[in-house]
Amino acid sequence: MSADLLNQIGAFQIWRDDVSQTISDYRDWLDATKTADALQDLRLYDMSETLKKDQIVLAFVAEFSRGKTETINALFFSDFNQRLLPSDPGRTTMCPTEIFWSDKEEPCIKLLPIETRKTDDTLTYLKSNPNNWTKIRLDLNSPDLMKEAFSTVVQQKEVSLDVARELGLWNEEDIVMVQALASKGKVDIPVWRHALINYPHPLLKSGLVILDTPGLNTLGTEPELTLRIIPNAHAVIFLLATDTGVTKSDMQIWTDYIRNRASRKIAVLNKIDILWDDMKTADEIAAMIQSQIDDTARQLKLPTSLVLAISAQKALVAKIKKDDALLVRSGIQQVEQLLAESVIGAKHEILSHTVINETTNMLKASRKVAQQRLIATRDQALELESLRGKNTGEVQAILSRVDADRRLYEGSVRTFNVGSQEINKIAENLLSQLNQDYLNTLLEMSREEIGDSWTTIGLNRGLKSLIKQTTELGDRITLQGSNIKKSADELYELFKKAHGFDIGTPAPLSMDGFNQAMHGLDKLTEEFCNNPVNVMTEKRFLVRKFYHHIGGEVQSIFASAFRECEQWFNMVLKPLKQQIAEHKVILDQRTQSLMQAHQDQQTLQANLDKLTKEFALQKEQSAQLDQMLLKLVKASKSVAVETTAPQSSPATVAPEFMDTIKLNKSPLADHRVTV
Repeated sequence: MSADLLNQIGAFQIWRDDVSQTISDYRDWLDATKTADALQDLRLYDMSETLKKDQIVLAFVAEFSRGKTETINALFFSDFNQRLLPSDPGRTTMCPTEIFWSDKEEPCIKLLPIETRKTDDTLTYLKSNPNNWTKIRLDLNSPDLMKEAFSTVVQQKEVSLDVARELGLWNEEDIVMVQALASKGKVDIPVWRHALINYPHPLLKSGLVILDTPGLNTLGTEPELTLRIIPNAHAVIFLLATDTGVTKSDMQIWTDYIRNRASRKIAVLNKIDILWDDMKTADEIAAMIQSQIDDTARQLKLPTSLVLAISAQKALVAKIKKDDALLVRSGIQQVEQLLAESVIGAKHEILSHTVINETTNMLKASRKVAQQRLIATRDQALELESLRGKNTGEVQAILSRVDADRRLYEGSVRTFNVGSQEINKIAENLLSQLNQDYLNTLLEMSREEIGDSWTTIGLNRGLKSLIKQTTELGDRITLQGSNIKKSADELYELFKKAHGFDIGTPAPLSMDGFNQAMHGLDKLTEEFCNNPVNVMTEKRFLVRKFYHHIGGEVQSIFASAFRECEQWFNMVLKPLKQQIAEHKVILDQRTQSLMQAHQDQQTLQANLDKLTKEFALQKEQSAQLDQMLLKLVKASKSVAVETTAPQSSPATVAPEFMDTIKLNKSPLADHRVTV
């Protein structure tokens, strides 16, 4: 592993931990200032835990015999000083293999028996049930036992044609299978359906997950792998052979499973050592390799910068033998550098647009409350200071103004409560349309459209019906969200005009992600149903598997939409509620202070002293928020985030957070506060 990739992953881990710590600091701030609520605290905790558990997934995809597993060995596991993953000639990776690290379990290999394909259970469900898996403990102190344990992943067994068909593994276009059936009367199938390897490697401990996938024939039998696991990877590394270029089966894998499904793709031409010819000059060899790169980029419609040429086998040898010259010639360092530059940056961007943005919005709302407190403390101090030497009538006049403010406030609160109840009714109806019962109704309707034949025609018909229903649902929820926002905007405007609240209005509810996800499933279904192989053969087993996977995806999309809508609803009135609560506290404090100050000058001075201390504390709390905002602003722009700001430098944030208040002729006259 190159130092560059190690450093990038390490920097990303530091960045991620620092953002997580900032969120924890914010939770502590909310608790200390008594402005936290249970829902917000739970959401912040979830985001912090998400960051801690966050992973970077790299999927390696290729047809058989492209050197995919050897490439993984060369890139990540050369420190084992031999092949960690089995990489012999022929079909080695027969079942998808996920390699990661979790400290919640000992080093081990978990294997899912191929017989689980007889059920309609998804891989996601089966992963949650340990009873389905065979577990092999890894002895990290014995290379021989490690090698033996890893060899179990590629085990095969002979079965009859009927069993292969029952498991959905028979493929009449697979030459190897056809020849085996003709010669032996049986066919070879993998012993295992899926493998999970928990291995304590430094990179895996940093959150890296490696997915080693099987070839074309096996890929096509596991819809969940091709429709969810691979597309959700942060980068797909597509392996080809330098001597053959892009073959027909390579192009089918690219077209069916990668081109339009993976957001970040890198093509790697392996086995360039085949072109190393002592009878040719280095320039001639380089020209041949470049020609293959150019042809591959043209065929795959990729920039040449995303097509690299390597020798994985030579790279592994070079790393084990510490041969720097051979390592450079192998080309593996270019792949490591590209992964460091693109994949880490992509992951950082994803988290910036989700966790950081949401936390920043919460901090902004808290900043408004902090500003409100500071201004109120300033005004109270000025008000009390003005009472020095005043007679009873003048004090009573001020109390009357406070009482009028309270009556106005109480009237506004009554209006707020009525509006809030109406919003709650709409929101309850909105969320009910995304619950499991309603989804089950939609799925049952689509299942009835398919019927019992399980053909691509029925599948297409059933999914079209489901997409139509969900599109209408998305439109209804968008309209309901618009009605909620309209009512909320009116409440915000009321408190802005009547009480001078400095606060924005909530963002609109967007169902774009929901609609796009559902139409994405529609597109995948069309591709599946229009595939000539599926249309001609009407693979009942595969069609049923595909449908059950789509059902699982729909459940996931609905669950995500429910969470997003619920979070949006919880935040629609939250900033206003916070300021309303704070305004009540301020009114109570003003009334109490004025009443006490009216009694004697000694009490007045004591209250002024108390306000001075409160002002200093609030100023410090505001500065703490500034520091958190500054960290998040930096984090949104860079992977490497300073964990602490220099003590000699004042905190600075975006201009919209800045408003310096100077207090004259009061005990707070020498204080300046950033709000």
